[in-house]
Amino acid sequence: MGKVVVVGSTNTDMTVRVPRIPAPGETVLGRHFYITAGGKGANQAVAAARAGGAVFFVTAVGTDDFGERALANFVREGINVDFVRRVPGVPSGVALICVDESGENNIAVAPGANQELRPENVEPPARLFGRGDVILLQLEIPIDTVQATARMAMEQGARVILNPAPAQPVPDSVFELVSTVTPNEVEVEQLTGFGLNDESGLQRAAAVLHERGVRDVLITRGARGVFVSTGGVSEVVPAFTVDTVDTTAAGDVFNGALAVAFVEQRSLPDAVRFASGAAAISVTRPGAQAAAPHRAEIESFLRERDARRRKPR
Repeated sequence: MGKVVVVGSTNTDMTVRVPRIPAPGETVLGRHFYITAGGKGANQAVAAARAGGAVFFVTAVGTDDFGERALANFVREGINVDFVRRVPGVPSGVALICVDESGENNIAVAPGANQELRPENVEPPARLFGRGDVILLQLEIPIDTVQATARMAMEQGARVILNPAPAQPVPDSVFELVSTVTPNEVEVEQLTGFGLNDESGLQRAAAVLHERGVRDVLITRGARGVFVSTGGVSEVVPAFTVDTVDTTAAGDVFNGALAVAFVEQRSLPDAVRFASGAAAISVTRPGAQAAAPHRAEIESFLRERDARRRKPR
């Protein structure tokens, strides 16, 4: 079985629970404050490791306390850290998060050392890329590093997943190197210009991404499931109904679990269902990496949902 190689960001999340997300210029008194490990790349690496993948993580951290704690956490999670770059004199990345009573959030990120992850830092691990491997990328590192990694992965025959978050312009030269793209509704609208008010909007948005060279388009829509478009065929994989506590990093958990499912050579609908189950579990818990479920939990959750579906009414 292949490996999951995550190339991306590492942050420390500082989260405040608030009754509502503050409006511009407004101060809202929060109820709880906690510091947890985060960063889209790190979240996805931990989610993939917990979902059962053999995970290598390529990232950059400072030589500060936040960076030391992040490295120690990756080791505890069983993630290979041979290719983590230490950057003296630059702070590790930090994210400031507000989470409201419904579990929705807003996030501001100071990338710090993440911006020091360069294409040349990916060349050594890229020598290990091969067929059967899945390379998972996001957009909290420089776009030239994303593009260089995707090109090296394609040359080695590895599958490339791009989670285009946070939303920003992505050149066609990147998309043509990507096997699977996983935007949410906000991200896909910014990437394509099409609103997603109905199925035709989803179809048009997916068509734009296919024209740019992407084979599989997975548009994550929270409680409305995942719109899947590939090979001229589209379908919606339904979401699982759960009691939501915190949606922070739900997309990252989805992507990490999806990468593991692809390594296991699951069909696309089955891979999306596996990833959706992992994400559903994660939103029932607070935090980012701490909310990612382990493999046994995902399998138990899916078995229980299958049993419910088969039970006569």
